Amino acid sequence: MARRRKGRPINGVILVDKPTGISSNDTLQKVKRIFFAQKAGHTGALDPLATGMLPLCFGEATKFSQFLLDSDKRYRVIAKLGERTDTSDSDGEVVETREVNVDRDQLEACIDRFRGTTDQIPSMYSALKYQGRKLYEYAREGISIPRESRKITVYSVELLRFDNNEVEMELHVSKGTYIRTIVDDLGEMLGCGAHVIMLRRTGVSNFPYERMVTIEQLQAMLDDAKANDVEPGTVLDALLLPTDTAVQDLPAVNITAEAAVHVLHGNPVVAEVVPAEGTLVRITVGNTAEFIGVGTIDAKGMLAPKRVMANEQQ
Repeated sequence: MARRRKGRPINGVILVDKPTGISSNDTLQKVKRIFFAQKAGHTGALDPLATGMLPLCFGEATKFSQFLLDSDKRYRVIAKLGERTDTSDSDGEVVETREVNVDRDQLEACIDRFRGTTDQIPSMYSALKYQGRKLYEYAREGISIPRESRKITVYSVELLRFDNNEVEMELHVSKGTYIRTIVDDLGEMLGCGAHVIMLRRTGVSNFPYERMVTIEQLQAMLDDAKANDVEPGTVLDALLLPTDTAVQDLPAVNITAEAAVHVLHGNPVVAEVVPAEGTLVRITVGNTAEFIGVGTIDAKGMLAPKRVMANEQQ
């Protein structure tokens, strides 16, 4: 007999304002307990030092969390010039101290070199895996692993402040971009070294900044509901964004209810209007445009399902 899963079978996405000092997984576990959710996952780790937008997916939304990992991100960062650390942020040990002789023109010229598409070598203090282990695990053991560079895109970077050897910037970047590495590289370009002392993620995909909530706010809502003998879910679940917001950037292909039956069983179908071959799309059904999954357009121009909602969601 199958063991019943603990928690409520809720579905959707919540935007948590992660606090500093704890990991993304710690944040996930705290919020999962508050919601008493059966299943939950986060969409890309933030360093313990970092704060800001951490979308958490519940239930069926976890199937589509990968698409948020692949989305653009926005950050605000403060870098301290003159010191380089082994982790490229203030959680690490200072490994080099140098004099700062930098003017604003020189700084802006160096910042400009990051705009556009460039190659970036990930930090050893990243969650990338090598032979099944995360790089930072090797780094903590004093082991350095060769890393291949990869393409990243900095869509925009704005210098907000430069004083007292601190540089504050806003960046809009592609997936897989390490802000700590940008800051470390900037410090080397300037000849003085640098590391991150504040990092805040202000955007993931097109999620609204104002929809973020803190763990403290969620806990207060839970405590208030219990104190007033109110079912917590009736209050907390109102904060959830729909499951398909995890793939809101994908173009939609609408199909009939009859075709949806085939898609939900993993079979490709003909759709009236489809984009080019290989395009990843959201699949919606009928006049209500109910979301049922994600698919691709195959070589025959048919809509082939890739990830679909579970039967109980149909």
